[in-house]
Amino acid sequence: MDKIHLNQMSFYGFHGVFPEEKKLGQRFLVDLILETDLQKAGKSDDLHHSIDYGLVYQVTKQVVEGYSKNLVEAVAEEIAQSLLVRFDLLQACTVKVVKPDPPIPGHYQSVAVEIYREKNL
Repeated sequence: MDKIHLNQMSFYGFHGVFPEEKKLGQRFLVDLILETDLQKAGKSDDLHHSIDYGLVYQVTKQVVEGYSKNLVEAVAEEIAQSLLVRFDLLQACTVKVVKPDPPIPGHYQSVAVEIYREKNL
């Protein structure tokens, strides 16, 4: 299966289990891998045979900057399900949601979840 990558999309959301996360918010980074057949798009040079990256960004933004959730797992799941429903040509997707600055003690670059979901045919 062919793949479209959208990397390091940056959004501001209010997800987390701690009250300060829901009040102050924080930055989230999202990476997507979209699986679809791109041969027809490559041969025709027609966007109708591919997935519009701009629309993918907007769908992802609506989820991350939308209603507050406790877990980034829930954010990732909603992104995946929203994309699979919205884009007919999308067969499967990998969604990675990164919290660069979570309010937990320790030394690390970030915390993240990554999920893989397929369209139910």
